[in-house]
Amino acid sequence: MNLDPAFVWSFPSTGYEYAWSGLGGLFNGDDLTVVNLECSASYLGTPWDKPWTFRCDPEALPSMAAAGVDVANLANNHAMDYGFDAMIDARRNLEMAGIAPVGAGADAAEAYAPVLVERNGWTIAILGGGGVHPETGSWIAAEDRPGMTDGDSAEAMTAAIRAADEIADLVLVTIHWGKQGTTEPRPFEIRLAEAFIDAGADGVFGHHQHVLQPLGWYSGKPIAWGLGNFVWQAGSTQARTTAVAQFVFESDGRIGACLVPVFIEATGHPVLQPGYAGPCAPERLDAQEGPE
Repeated sequence: MNLDPAFVWSFPSTGYEYAWSGLGGLFNGDDLTVVNLECSASYLGTPWDKPWTFRCDPEALPSMAAAGVDVANLANNHAMDYGFDAMIDARRNLEMAGIAPVGAGADAAEAYAPVLVERNGWTIAILGGGGVHPETGSWIAAEDRPGMTDGDSAEAMTAAIRAADEIADLVLVTIHWGKQGTTEPRPFEIRLAEAFIDAGADGVFGHHQHVLQPLGWYSGKPIAWGLGNFVWQAGSTQARTTAVAQFVFESDGRIGACLVPVFIEATGHPVLQPGYAGPCAPERLDAQEGPE
């Protein structure tokens, strides 16, 4: 998602509510909504030395919260486009709007810390992974340095997943990875996803490719390999064809997963497509096998 009115140029005339008005309240009807926010939600800072820099309007955040967004991943190649102070300020702005930031922070401990939420008697941990780095400089958090998680590091990410698994009933990973324009996961992403699930992740949501990739399974756990664009410009038909990845977890261990079809009908305006009939039906336990 991108809430920069200079990039999603419809917002100054339509208002930010336009971003959510085509979804039929989908995010308010579920238990938990996690998004990837690809802009710096702060008025602070100056542009980083890189080709594309995006500044979210913090005034847009209340409309995102009202639409049902609970968690925003900041581990991506745009959340620090205006520097570290702006990213830390963006964390505060998100929290003030009622949205929990994840994947970036004032130091490595904060960046790798999960967001913990309670839903229906379950503790759910959400971790953010930043596998796409900026073109110049380093944004990776360290013990004494702000930044984002290193989503390319299986060692760092699996350590965070194992720690989250100790305190949560479900662990979800949202990760910025892959190569733009690719329609299938690469071997590197497949190895990472398998390592995440082996470490205790119950589901993985991928993004960055700017086109939709398929849904997969590993060890009975769902993987959305690439979720394409969402609140974004209206480009080619392929770039506008997208989805919401929906995972449904049942207390008996069954999991349902599907890609709910969405089309970006105009710049900044994703629209739920006909045919959605409610939450994904959980699979039989013996059917949750198989590959990517």
